Amino acid sequence: MNLVNLESVSHAFGLKPLLADVSLGIEQGDRIGVVGRNGGGKTTLISIISGTLRPDSGRVTHTRNLRMGMLSQRDEFDPDMPVKDIVLAGRAEHEWAGDAAIREILARLLGDVDLASPAGALSGGERRRTALARLLIGEHDLIVLDEPTNHLDIEAIAWLAGHLSRRRSALLVVTHDRWFLDAVATRTWEVVDGTVERYEGGYAAYVLAKAERARLAQAAEERRQNLMRKEIAWLRRGPPARTSKPKFRINAAEALIANEPPPRETVELLNFASARLGKTVFDLEDVTLHAGGPGAGPLVLDHSTYQFGPGDRIGLIGVNGSGKSSVLRLLSGTVTEDSGRVVRGRTVRLAHLSQELHDLDPSRRVLETVEEVRKYVQVGKKEWSASQLLERLGFRGEAQWKVVGDLSGGERRRLQLLRLIMDEPNVLLLDEPTNDLDIETLTELEDLLDGWAGTLVVVSHDRYFLERVADRCVALLGDGRLSMLPGGVDEYLERRASGTALSARAAASSAAPAAVPAEQRQGGDGQGADQAATAGLSAKELRELRKELNRLERQLDKLGEREAALHADMAGAAGDFTRLAALDADLREVGAQKETVELEWMELAERLEGQ
Repeated sequence: MNLVNLESVSHAFGLKPLLADVSLGIEQGDRIGVVGRNGGGKTTLISIISGTLRPDSGRVTHTRNLRMGMLSQRDEFDPDMPVKDIVLAGRAEHEWAGDAAIREILARLLGDVDLASPAGALSGGERRRTALARLLIGEHDLIVLDEPTNHLDIEAIAWLAGHLSRRRSALLVVTHDRWFLDAVATRTWEVVDGTVERYEGGYAAYVLAKAERARLAQAAEERRQNLMRKEIAWLRRGPPARTSKPKFRINAAEALIANEPPPRETVELLNFASARLGKTVFDLEDVTLHAGGPGAGPLVLDHSTYQFGPGDRIGLIGVNGSGKSSVLRLLSGTVTEDSGRVVRGRTVRLAHLSQELHDLDPSRRVLETVEEVRKYVQVGKKEWSASQLLERLGFRGEAQWKVVGDLSGGERRRLQLLRLIMDEPNVLLLDEPTNDLDIETLTELEDLLDGWAGTLVVVSHDRYFLERVADRCVALLGDGRLSMLPGGVDEYLERRASGTALSARAAASSAAPAAVPAEQRQGGDGQGADQAATAGLSAKELRELRKELNRLERQLDKLGEREAALHADMAGAAGDFTRLAALDADLREVGAQKETVELEWMELAERLEGQ
């Protein structure tokens, strides 16, 4: 049953049509991600769906007694109201304190916020997390989220994705965080040119499907052009000679990337970076650093030694307040270390994109602002003009002649980043470069950085961007060191989670050692309840469990092969809508079987994990 229906909905902002005759519906259990350019109509669409905006024409209907919760980009709180009253909506303490789900939401989103403090004392990020916590604590049939990952660190974003995936509510989310889209969405809507294009799957599936649509459209256009050329030739020459019919091979969407080279020529870029930078970029030797300068603020580095080399592409990870921006300021020389030494290479030509927007003359034009730095720049093997790079980063046509003072925060950030690149640095320090950028601009930025030769250190909570542009990750884990993460973001989350779990186990064992049964303390190894649960299994039972696990793995392989074959068949039947519908039904059935088998496999794997 549809929770919300839109019938022939149209809406315009001034003379610009954002939605034109759009009809769609949201069903129970739908998990939909909404993507599109900034200003393209995403927020307008979800505002119309939620009922906070009336369309110019068309009809919007909600199912009776629909419980809908919405997180907008603007949160209006009474500045004198305590955070606890805003979030818990008058619940008695025994009611919410006894609810594990509510306690988890408060701990994850507001663990560093005094619940008794008034809303007026909150920072922008704390206000955002307060609004999100209030929404998640409620019960809803449909949750609508507009940029929910803003002001959340990587760890909180991973938790939010898991939390939303476990809820039974339907979900509609606008976000530029592509990892988050893949984690929570099973369908993707793209708002483009007044229409809403619909795709199955999260961001990765959307990219493949969109590329396949583009390929089929290109093939159709080529066929049309060939027919036109033949028609013109026939008109000129008379009846055509007999010719063999052209044969068009249609492959599955995965074939689009089969022969695609890696995004970066790593060796070539490294050689070029070494030639520009020499052997030394930044060497940290026994450095101690406080966030507010020598002796001021939280401790970030404690007698830490680390080397940033030529051509390194490093993602710097840590929770909010761990000191990531302070490390970038240390490298740029805007703050000094308490003790130790920072050695900077003599050839370093540094550019630092901070989170503050400055150094832009509000009276200048966008193109003039870039050209005053440089009119042309070499990126990779190609020379780009200032105008071409502006177009790549979203300043198209007349937008290049806008006055800087009229730009939004996101546009000013893009402009500042472009000015830094035009200055041809060989070291880039980027602090949250993805803020306020839409997905299309993010992919252009990533492509631009792929051809840039130099040392890159980037701080970002956008996990997809981080993994896309960085070759390795380094973390601030609160121990005063820069810790290498060979496993990337996944390893960071595992280490954070295991550290928390170890602390909890240590606290529990010190508080109530007598509460642990003797049979679980054998050997003194403290392996936990999961292993104790399997400790009573006989050797025969363990063999049977492993045999069943192998059977499920073989079944998963077969289902995966069937799934791939159905995708290939769908690509080949792109013009046959009847066959496509039948294949889509088969694909859904296979997907459901696969999900069931995966759950069985996970349950068995957890039982065997302790063995």
